[in-house]
Amino acid sequence: MKKIHLLILRSFVRPFVVTFGIVMFVLLMLFLFKYIDDLIGKGFEWYTIMQLMMYASATNVQMALPLSILLSSIMTYGSLGENYELVAIKAAGISLRRAMYPMVVVVAVLAIAAFFFSDYMLPVANRKYYSLLYDVRQQKSANILPEGVFSNSFPGYTIRVGRKDPDGQTVYDVMIYTKNEADNNINVLLAKSGRMYKTPDNQFLVLKLRDGIKYDEASGDKNFEIRQRFTRFRFKETEQKFDLSIFKIHRTDENLFRQAVQMMNLKQLKYFGDSTRRQADSGAEANYRVITPYIKYFTVPKKNRASLVPLPYNKKNVLDGLSPGQQLAAVTNAGNEVRSVQQIIKNRADFYKESFRSVRRFDVEFQKKFTLSAACIALFLIGAPLGAIIRKGGLGMPVVVSVVFFLIYYIISTIGEKSVKDGELSPFVGMWIAILVLTPIGLFLSYKAANDSVLFDMDAYKRFFNKLLKRKNA
Repeated sequence: MKKIHLLILRSFVRPFVVTFGIVMFVLLMLFLFKYIDDLIGKGFEWYTIMQLMMYASATNVQMALPLSILLSSIMTYGSLGENYELVAIKAAGISLRRAMYPMVVVVAVLAIAAFFFSDYMLPVANRKYYSLLYDVRQQKSANILPEGVFSNSFPGYTIRVGRKDPDGQTVYDVMIYTKNEADNNINVLLAKSGRMYKTPDNQFLVLKLRDGIKYDEASGDKNFEIRQRFTRFRFKETEQKFDLSIFKIHRTDENLFRQAVQMMNLKQLKYFGDSTRRQADSGAEANYRVITPYIKYFTVPKKNRASLVPLPYNKKNVLDGLSPGQQLAAVTNAGNEVRSVQQIIKNRADFYKESFRSVRRFDVEFQKKFTLSAACIALFLIGAPLGAIIRKGGLGMPVVVSVVFFLIYYIISTIGEKSVKDGELSPFVGMWIAILVLTPIGLFLSYKAANDSVLFDMDAYKRFFNKLLKRKNA
C-alpha cells in the first residue's frame, strides 16, 4: 500500500510543479503586457523590475494554485489510467477512493498552506506590490530630451532639441527657456549645436553648447530702477547642468496603503469591518435627530404650542379655513421644508450607501481568505475523477478540460463577488456560490469514476442512440 501511495505522489509532484510554473509564467506575462507602457523607457534598475515581478507573482498565487491543482490532478490520474496502472491498482483489490487517499492528504495540506498564505503573506505582498507599482507608474520617462518636443522634465526649464545624431549625444538647434516665477523673468538660450552627457555618478545631465546667444529679460528694481532690463550676449561655448534626481524612483511610504482591504489580514478585516458597520448603524439611528431641526413644528417651543388653535381637518382641501395670504405662506413654507429635508435625506442616504459598500468590501475580502482553500479541494474533487474517467495524460485533453472547469469557477465567483459588492447577495452566498456549484459536480464525478463509468466514452453514446433509433423504427 505504501508503494502505491508513493507511486501516486511521485506521479502528482512533477505535473504540479510544472503546471504551477507554467500558470505563474502566463499570468506574469499578462501582467507585463498590461503594464509594459509604464515599465519601458523609464530607466529602471534591473532589481526594481525583478522586485515588481516577484510581488506580482505572489499576488497571482490565489489564481494559479487552484488551476494547477485541477490540471495536475487530471494529468496524474489520466496518465495512470492511460498506462493501465489504475487497472492494476483495482485488480489488486484497492478501490479508487483508497488510491486517492494520499492525494487528498496532499491537497488538504496545500489548502491549509493556501489559507495561511492568504492571511499572512498575501496582504504584505499586496502592499509592496501596489506601492511599488504606484511609484513605477508615477516615474518620468528616461527619454529626457526627445527630438522636436518642448520638454518640461526639469523643473524651471523648458528645453527643445531640434535634432540628435544616432549616437544620442550630439544635439542641434537647442532652445532652453529658464523660468523664474519669483522674479517674473524669462531667460532664453539658443545654440546651434552641442553635446549631451551624464556625469560619472549619474547625478547630473550636462549640456555643452556651442555657437549660441542668450536673452535675459528681467523686471527692474521697484525702489530705484523701475525700468525693465533686457540683456543679450553671444557665446562660443557654454555649459548647462541639470539635476537628474527627479528621474530616480522615489518610494512612497507603504503605510499609506495599509487602509486598503487587500492589505489586511483576518483580524484587521473583522475589526475595521465591525467598526464601519457600527458607524453606519449609528448614522442611521441619528437620522431622526438630524432631520427634526428642519421641520418647523419641532422648532416651536412646547410652552407656545398650548396657545395654538388647530383648524378642522378637511380631506378635500387641507388649507381650508386659511386666508389666501396664509395659504400661500403655508405652501411656500412647506415646500422649503420638503426641499431641506429631501437634501438632508439624500446626503444621509449617500453616506449610508457608501458606508455599507465599504462593509461589503471588508466582507468580500474576509471570505476570500477561506474560499481559496475551499477552491483547491473542490477543483481536486473534479480533477482526480475526471482524469480517471478520460484516461488521458500529457498536456492535451487535460488542459482543455481543466481550462473549461476553471473558467466556470472563475466566472461564477466573479459574478458572485460583483453581486455582493452591489448588495444583491449576502457575502457568504456570493463568495461561496462557485464552491457550492462545483462541489456536487466533483462528488458526482467521483461516484462515476469509482463505478467505472463510461461518462466520456463516445462509443457508448453511439450504441445507446443506435438502440434507441432501432426501437423507434421497429
